[in-house]
Amino acid sequence: MSTHLSTEQLLHAYQVMRTIRAFEERLHVEFATGEIPGFVHLYAGEEASAAGVMAHLRDSDCIASNHRGHGHCIAKGVDVYGMMAEIYGKKTGVCGGKGGSMHIADLEKGMLGANGIVGAGAPLVAGAALAAKLKGTDDVAVVFFGDGGSNEGAVFEAMNLASIMNLPCIFVAENNGYAEATASNWSVACDHIADRAAGFGMPGVTIDGYDFFAVYEAAGAAIARARSGQGPSLVEVKLTRYYGHFEGDAQTYRAPDEVKNLRETRDCLMQFRERTLRAGLLSA
Repeated sequence: MSTHLSTEQLLHAYQVMRTIRAFEERLHVEFATGEIPGFVHLYAGEEASAAGVMAHLRDSDCIASNHRGHGHCIAKGVDVYGMMAEIYGKKTGVCGGKGGSMHIADLEKGMLGANGIVGAGAPLVAGAALAAKLKGTDDVAVVFFGDGGSNEGAVFEAMNLASIMNLPCIFVAENNGYAEATASNWSVACDHIADRAAGFGMPGVTIDGYDFFAVYEAAGAAIARARSGQGPSLVEVKLTRYYGHFEGDAQTYRAPDEVKNLRETRDCLMQFRERTLRAGLLSA
């Protein structure tokens, strides 16, 4: 456990994760009313990934996300009220109601945008990393994609470019086990997505995405490496989503008790509370 985190940092991390969970669970309820236009892809269950990575970033650092991007936006500091208004298609939304759930962006916070095109955030982040390098700053750029997105050519091209040009870029593969309804072991030939990093000449690591502290340490190492001019990294975060690929997905491809068991035994919020309390880092 990262005991060097201050009480304020630990409380902030928990607040970020709890805010994401509350936001997504409220959306789960609201979407059922039929008042929200379009699709919604919930991030509940994956909170430790966004919180652990974003704990190291500044507003001047850029991120890009995918269709399951609410958690990344919240962890990067995008206003939750503006996000909710955006999802409802209101003019008061962070993008004026034009983007909706899958296209939330806030350039002031370094959020280049979520993206409904699978894997399409990777080239954006490669460009942002190139811009940071040309400007001579130590800013970094991070892209989040899923196990399905890890198979997209745009991701491979961005990783190759980042490695060739030694860009301050971090590729975060959030492997929740399913690309829509396709199990990751049906579409990924190697044992770990992070194994692919070697082919691009960059380090890769696979970590437990239920463990905030594991994410924090791995992301911190990759981000520090990028800031110091040592180039890109691939971080694979293994976790799960508690809801369907989209709201309305019956999830017939999952075992009936899979999510229930994971909630009861691996939940990232539960683990964070138990470990910090047991270590005396926080009090109830």
